[in-house]
Amino acid sequence: MSDLVVRCPICRAPVKWSEIRWRPFCSERCKLVDLGHWASGSYRIPGEPSATEEGEEEVAAGRRDSRNS
Repeated sequence: MSDLVVRCPICRAPVKWSEIRWRPFCSERCKLVDLGHWASGSYRIPGEPSATEEGEEEVAAGRRDSRNS
């Protein structure tokens, strides 16, 4: 039975699925790079902002305005 070969979503390196400890990533480094993308907001789903997001933006803008006064 042949082993499935996949590509790491970050560096695109081909690796055997059964040998990957950090699935679907090829290494812990690539796993942490992906986590960093999520934490920084780099991964986004296109669409209209939700009411919560709009409210948070208004609150943040109000805080900036009040500090500048």
